[in-house]
Amino acid sequence: MSHSSRIAPDVILGRDVVVRDFVNLYGCRIGDGTRIGTFVEIQRGVEVGARCKISSHTFICEGVSIGSGVFVGHNVSFVNDRYPRAVGPDGALLDDADWTVVPTTVEDRAAIGSGAVILCGVRIGRGAVVGAGAVVTRDVPSGEVWAGNPARYLKDVEEG
Repeated sequence: MSHSSRIAPDVILGRDVVVRDFVNLYGCRIGDGTRIGTFVEIQRGVEVGARCKISSHTFICEGVSIGSGVFVGHNVSFVNDRYPRAVGPDGALLDDADWTVVPTTVEDRAAIGSGAVILCGVRIGRGAVVGAGAVVTRDVPSGEVWAGNPARYLKDVEEG
C-alpha cells in the first residue's frame, strides 16, 4: 500500500489488493486481488469485485457496482446523475439532499476501454466489451462489443 494514497478508514479492502500512488478511496469495498492504478478515485458505496484491474486516472462514483474479473481502462469516467446542477432555481447551492444517485452495474468479466464515459442507469453485461472512447448511454448486453458516441453494437465478443 502506498503512503501517497488516501484510503479512508471506512474502506473495506480484500486480500492482496494493490493500490498505486495518488489514489483516493472512501466508503467503498474492493475485492480480493484487485489492482488499482495511479490517480484513481473510488467513492462511497461503490463495490468492486475480485481480480479486477482499474487503470490510472479513472473515476468511479457513488452508485456504481463492478463485478469480478472486470477490466477498466485508463481515464474511464462513470456518471451518477442524469441532470447535474450546481444551484437550484433560486441560485442557492445544491447539496446531497437535492439529487438522487442513479445506479450503474458492470457485470463480471466485462471490459471497458480507455477514455470511455459510462452514463448512469446502465448495465454492462457479463463479458461485454466497451470500446475506447465510447459513450455508453444504454445497456450493453452480455457478450457484445459496443463502441462509438453514442455507443452502439458492433459484433459479438470473440472468445479467446
